[in-house]
This record gives sequence, structure tokens and C-alpha cells, in this order.
Amino acid sequence: MNIMKRDIKIFSGNSNKKLAEKICKEVGLNLGDGTVDRFSDGEIAVNINQTVRGADVFVIQPTCPPVNENLMELLIMIDGLKRASAGRINAVIPYYGYARQDRKTKARDPITSKLVADILTSAGADRVVSMDLHAAQLQGYFDIPVDHLLGVPILAEYFEKMDLKETVIVSPDIGGVRRARNFANLLDLPIAIIEKRRPKANVSEVMNVIGDIKDKNVIIVDDIIDTAGSMTKAAEVLKDFGALNVYASCTHAVLSGPAIERIENSVIEKLVVTDTIPLDEEKNIDKIEQVSVAPLFAEAIKRIYENESVSKLFD
Repeated sequence: MNIMKRDIKIFSGNSNKKLAEKICKEVGLNLGDGTVDRFSDGEIAVNINQTVRGADVFVIQPTCPPVNENLMELLIMIDGLKRASAGRINAVIPYYGYARQDRKTKARDPITSKLVADILTSAGADRVVSMDLHAAQLQGYFDIPVDHLLGVPILAEYFEKMDLKETVIVSPDIGGVRRARNFANLLDLPIAIIEKRRPKANVSEVMNVIGDIKDKNVIIVDDIIDTAGSMTKAAEVLKDFGALNVYASCTHAVLSGPAIERIENSVIEKLVVTDTIPLDEEKNIDKIEQVSVAPLFAEAIKRIYENESVSKLFD
């Protein structure tokens, strides 16, 4: 008997439709016919306007701010697709909200990352595709397959084209050393580390730099920049320790609260981010440069659909 290959459909919520359209263009498909609207009381109304029965469906929806709104859109879309008999539902979440709440730091803390993973699975997701999770072990919170893509090569490629001389890659803290090392390996550059410590309660942090950065260009590498307080402070410390020019990069540009003002007034020459999170008009300042992750996600979607290895994307 000749079994036909299952169809492939790509849908998107409202959180980052531009990225979804870019991914569709790379894949060579049109974005699926679906709408996500609101009832007058604010409830989310999802309509899937084409058949998905038996199809391999990809829902592109980063859970960026407003996090709860975008998460609920994703969950309701998944539920609608499951009830429409989709063959396999792949939740493509370029930015996974609540990723920083991944452990108990004090008594009675929730582990919200695990809660969200359970909810996504219960809603009907068969697979998750994400990028630069705040902690790699978050993959273990899911009881379904997780493809964890890396944004470092895309950011490193940008700086490679800049062809900076005498450059050092900097991790803003001890926890980010592995990310900085991977970044540095791609560019064949040395690394330095900012060490933070608080001598005692109510005494401000003291920062020290491990590594030689004097009279060097430096690139600070992080996964998320939220309010930009730590990043801009780190840039000042690097300047104090003799750095020539300070550049910064991150995968997920949350940029909430005073972030834009801080970056604008900082010693950072250029902040390079990806488009996992859309930049509003007020965030499109001259100091910020955005590069697209669409080609990487498109290749991952093709490989998942063809049942090919996604790990080849890391080679």
C-alpha cells in the first residue's frame, strides 16, 4: 500500500508574527490560515480556518512580554489543533518565558519552568523547539522531545564580519562561562570572566575581572537582557579595568523597564540581539542591531518534518 507523506502546516500567534513569516519564507510555505483574537471581555478566541487533520503542525509563538497573554494564546492554539486531529503538534518557542524560575532559591518557591512544561504537554504539544534556554537542564522538565537550538553561532557570525582587532569575549558572570567559551571558540578568541561578590548584606556588589582585557576590544555574551542593569554595570567595570571598546550581545532582548534608557546612556558601543523577541519601535535605537534566527528555525523545522537529525545543526 502506498502511504502518502503527512502534510506540513505552520501557524503563528500574535507574539512575533514577523519572525513566523520569515521562517515560512525560508521553508517555502505560506503561514497557515488561523487567527487569534479577543472577545470583548479579554478572553482569547482562536480560529483555525483550514484542515489540519493528520498534518505535521508547527506553532511559532515565543512567550515574550506580555508573557501570560502569549502563553495562553499558545496553549489555546495547541488545544484547538489537537481537537482538529492534527497528526503531530510542534510548539516552536524561540523565547521560553518563565525559564529563569527553574529552581527553588528559598523556601516555598514555585518552579514555574516545570509548571509551564507540564501545561504545554497537557495541552497537547508533542515536541518543543526552543533556543538558548536559560538553563540547559530545562529540557529535562519536559516528558516530550525538546530540540534546543543555539543562538551563539548567529551572533558570532555578526562579530566575525566586524573583524575587530585585539578582542576578548567576556562572560558577565561565572554561570555564563560555557556560553562565552563556545562563542570564543567560534571566533578563536580568548575569554575573560566578571566575578561578582557581595561582601555582606546591604553592601553593593564588588566586581572583579578574571583575564586580560587592558587595551582590548571586549564582547560581553549573555542569553537574556531584561532591565539591562547587570549588562551596563558590567560594561562600566570593563572600561574601568582598561577595555578599549565594549560591545555586547544576547539571544533574547527582553529589554523591559529602564533597559533602553540604560543602554542608550551606557558605554556599550553596540548591542547585537536576535529576533526571538520583536523589538518595538521605541526599542529600535542606533546602539541595537538585530540579526535573524529564521534560517536556523526553518532548517530545524525541515529536519523535524523529514525525521532527520537536528543535532547536525550544532556541527
